[in-house]
Amino acid sequence: MIAVIDYKSGNLCSVGNALQRIGCDYRITGDEAEICAASHVILPGVGEASSTMEALKNSGLDKILLGLTQPVLGICIGMQLMCRFSEEGNVQCLGLFDAVVRKLRVSGELKVPHMGWNTITQLHSPLTGGIAEGSYFYYVHSYAPEISRQTVAVTEYGMPFSAILQNNNFFGTQFHPEKSGAAGETLLTNFLRL
Repeated sequence: MIAVIDYKSGNLCSVGNALQRIGCDYRITGDEAEICAASHVILPGVGEASSTMEALKNSGLDKILLGLTQPVLGICIGMQLMCRFSEEGNVQCLGLFDAVVRKLRVSGELKVPHMGWNTITQLHSPLTGGIAEGSYFYYVHSYAPEISRQTVAVTEYGMPFSAILQNNNFFGTQFHPEKSGAAGETLLTNFLRL
């Protein structure tokens, strides 16, 4: 069973629908026993970093996440919360990735938030098996993790940033695989095979 963590941050239904499409048994839960017993854990999310980090702390889910040994995937704000620090609300995060989340700095015709399809390159992760260099994924964000030693895929939007981070059993995507068509389904399938 895959645990999709419910910490009162949106996008739970989209993640659930994507897991159903690839034939997975999942449960949306905030229960510690269910999360710890799951084969895989997904931390999805939509929202602002300081308030979502506060929600994680208030529920005790921050401490649970830090102790997990099974594969864990953070999506969008879920990945950002797994970083060390976010400029959005100037908040200390979980520190599972040694990266700072920074506001996108763009110029010219580019707009923030970054919404829509963009490519990923420099693929070095088991999550990207069967995914071609330059494949498109769907983004909706104004902040992103800087490039770090744990960066295993990169996207450029006014500046390069980490599209995927990886540290031991912890993985994160700045994009939304659940909204990224066939490439997103491949990535989720790869995650569930870990």
